[in-house]
Amino acid sequence: MNMPARSDITSCEEASEVLSHIGDKWTVLVVVALKEKPRRFNEIKRYLRGISHQMLTRTLKNLLRDGMVDRKVFDTVPPQVEYRLSELGQSLSQVLKGLADWAQNNSKTILLSRSTYDAKNGE
Repeated sequence: MNMPARSDITSCEEASEVLSHIGDKWTVLVVVALKEKPRRFNEIKRYLRGISHQMLTRTLKNLLRDGMVDRKVFDTVPPQVEYRLSELGQSLSQVLKGLADWAQNNSKTILLSRSTYDAKNGE
């Protein structure tokens, strides 16, 4: 049996690290929200009903760190901050938009399937 080359393992580890960030529920939803237009923090929070202040802060920080989002501070009193997808984030949004659409289109079917399964299996 052939063992995978070290570079293949490293490549998988790197991809796994990236996927752990971009596969997060809130990351997907923030990227989809910013795909439409740049938004301020509270606008994103209202758009994504259910996300906590802390989780949105953490998600935006991770997206900034990964180069997916750009942050622009306006010279106003108080300062206003706007978030927008970077070029890298835009390329990710193309992929995630399809995933988000699929999830929305199939959520009722999946929830029904779960209910049926749980009823059969006493869960």
